Amino acid sequence: MFPGTRAARCPFDPPPAIQALQEQTPLARVRLPNGMTPWLVTRYADQKALLADPRVSSDPRRPGFPSPLPSGHPRGEGAPISFILMDDPEHARLRRMVTAPFTIKRVEAMRAGVQQVVDELIDAMLAGPNPVDLVTAFALPVPSLVICRLLGVPYSDHGFFQDNSNVLINRETTPEEKAAASKALFGYLDDLIGEKLARPGDDLLSGLVGRIEAGELTRHDAAQMGVLMLIAGHETTANMIALGTLALLEHPDQLALLRESSDEKLVASAVEELLRYLHITHNGRRRTALEDIEIAGQVIRAGEGIIMANDIANRDPSVFADPDRLDLARDDRRHLAFGFGVHQCLGQPLARMELQVVYGTLYRRIPTLRLAADLADIPFKHDGSVYGVYELPVTW
Repeated sequence: MFPGTRAARCPFDPPPAIQALQEQTPLARVRLPNGMTPWLVTRYADQKALLADPRVSSDPRRPGFPSPLPSGHPRGEGAPISFILMDDPEHARLRRMVTAPFTIKRVEAMRAGVQQVVDELIDAMLAGPNPVDLVTAFALPVPSLVICRLLGVPYSDHGFFQDNSNVLINRETTPEEKAAASKALFGYLDDLIGEKLARPGDDLLSGLVGRIEAGELTRHDAAQMGVLMLIAGHETTANMIALGTLALLEHPDQLALLRESSDEKLVASAVEELLRYLHITHNGRRRTALEDIEIAGQVIRAGEGIIMANDIANRDPSVFADPDRLDLARDDRRHLAFGFGVHQCLGQPLARMELQVVYGTLYRRIPTLRLAADLADIPFKHDGSVYGVYELPVTW
């Protein structure tokens, strides 16, 4: 059953059954909980080729799409979807409307502000209770504050959008619960768009309002885009902060490299290696073949589902030497943590910068940081579409 279960003794590694498939074959049929049997693409080069292939579709409304939804759950041809699930040219048209704030130049201009957020949260941790849950005290607030400022969303509402985000990314919540959470978030963003139509500011959502007024974008699509960026902007980075910290605490020799160095190149290398090693998006990238495609000596037929599991692609020994070893000096950005092709992660410059600030600051500011619980007692998100930990008790 895909995505499988991780070994308790190796919570940072992909599920053993999926790793075994990579050793055996480049393409394998896997079974989803809803009974579908799409192709799992196990190797880096083949995944990269398919992610860049216009003959595959990201649209979950297409027949054969390897949906995570239960069998028989209605999605409907007219059901609205996020632009990241659309195919070109509509995907490209909508994506262009929100690329400017995520350019490297614009993101670098935010670095000082992110550094201030990180330092203030560490100050608060040091002045507060000890031990503390790093997730609630630090890992969640950092990206939440940053994405709220970028979008123009009041941070005072973070409890609301974090609670509903958790419902959406939990594989064990019912379709009805997901629908209610989605409706609540959409309504919240739609109300914000309405406020900014009346009183625009200097933020990303106000920029979308300008597109609405120019007739380039509907208010509905603007709210959908806001939901996507709000969820993606805090969930993924928050999990990387907490899971990355836990991985480093479990690899003290690697943690020492960061703690004892202020070398920006080493910090940047550490971010890339942790992104490669930890692969928090463990449901794979899902597609449908639009035509027959020959790959790895086999044919994927038109209408068949495809899953590219980036966790095993990033552990492919033909690309990464000794791939199961965490090596912060590896300095290799070829990983697929942010995807590849036209659908690669829009916010990757922001995520990289935030993680560079966090990993370059936290362990030097708190050099004695350590776990306040046994690794076996840490609650991992085995039930989520985004992998991480629910809590991370630490002390110093």
